Amino acid sequence: MIVVGVDGSMTARAAVDWAAADAFRAHLPLRIVHAVDRSPYQVDRSGGSGGGIGGDTLVREGQRVLREAVALARERQPSVEVTTRDLEGSPVAVLREQAERADEIVLGSRGLGGFAGTLLGSVSAQVPGQARCPVVVVRDERRPRQGRIVAGVDDSPTSEPALAYAFQQADLRGSALQVVHAFAPEIARDLDEVRADRHRVVQKRLRAFRERYPHLEVEETVRFAHPVDALTAASAEADLVVVGSHGRGPFGAAVLGSVSRGVLHHARCTVAVVRAPRADVPAQRT
Repeated sequence: MIVVGVDGSMTARAAVDWAAADAFRAHLPLRIVHAVDRSPYQVDRSGGSGGGIGGDTLVREGQRVLREAVALARERQPSVEVTTRDLEGSPVAVLREQAERADEIVLGSRGLGGFAGTLLGSVSAQVPGQARCPVVVVRDERRPRQGRIVAGVDDSPTSEPALAYAFQQADLRGSALQVVHAFAPEIARDLDEVRADRHRVVQKRLRAFRERYPHLEVEETVRFAHPVDALTAASAEADLVVVGSHGRGPFGAAVLGSVSRGVLHHARCTVAVVRAPRADVPAQRT
């Protein structure tokens, strides 16, 4: 199941478009979710408030937002099964709970103070780090299809969930895949030797995926650069950039890592953050 959060903003509409297309390609149902967050307005369930927005108004607005999102999803992908949820709670808590049973969470990059806020507001900063499943942050800027997915890879096994997601997306979309490994070399070492060593690291990481997807066009890029700079540059000619996140904290990750946060800030296309499972938490099916 793919879950998309909506708040009525333009980027939420872009997120619905993206999520419906992903659901169609993956043959998965789509769930459109809106969070009724009463706390900013001090609204009780009966509709009373301390001079803020009435509870009934919040409910009616949420229902309107959901109706519009459903209409858009069905217009874009008529064959996809679409359901809705209008749930009470903060957007972060609602999406974290939804992620327990989702294959993917999709968000707009910025919204009306609901599901996205600013590019890395409270929701888009927290959900990618906390969710057990991949989280896709969609920009509302319309760009021509590039036919390319970009994935960041480092020299640790924790990058493998992001690679698995990137290969799957490239396969479903019929896209080429560019795998980017970037690093700052040690000055004292021979740069050619370092580059060759890094190429071997990338090839080792990709071996099993190449065997699983022999038909995919895969390009390996090894650069002397900061990972954020390298991935941002590659994003200019990509439909999607995939980065990993090493989850930490009581819910898996209280904050995003520096690379995933930097890419979300600067990438010129949609970004997917794939959290590596914590060693102390049993893996769950997404």
